[in-house]
Amino acid sequence: MTITDVKIRKIMTEGRLRAVVSVTIDDMIAVHDIKVVQGDERVFVAMPSRRDENNIFRDIVHPISSAARRQLEDSILEAYERQLAISEAEAAAAAEAEPVQESADDTAESAEQTDSPAE
Repeated sequence: MTITDVKIRKIMTEGRLRAVVSVTIDDMIAVHDIKVVQGDERVFVAMPSRRDENNIFRDIVHPISSAARRQLEDSILEAYERQLAISEAEAAAAAEAEPVQESADDTAESAEQTDSPAE
């Protein structure tokens, strides 16, 4: 199994759900609605699921082996962390780029104070 693409569809900052992800496997199969969830001790990956007739959630798609699960989780969490870092860098750059604007009155008042003689 080769994970050929991981797309972070949405990142959330409120609640336990942190992201919704889509994964492409072997450039042939896409799996949507994989969730990145903040657990009590760590962030983990939850596979797409739906509620059955007994109100129990069942995975629709899931890895069969522990090695496949580890590969899938590692790829998803790596892409999630990378996207978080990009988002944080963009937010920091936007904050730095915001010019501090003085009103015309403040500028004129500042100039008057500079020109007045010291007492």
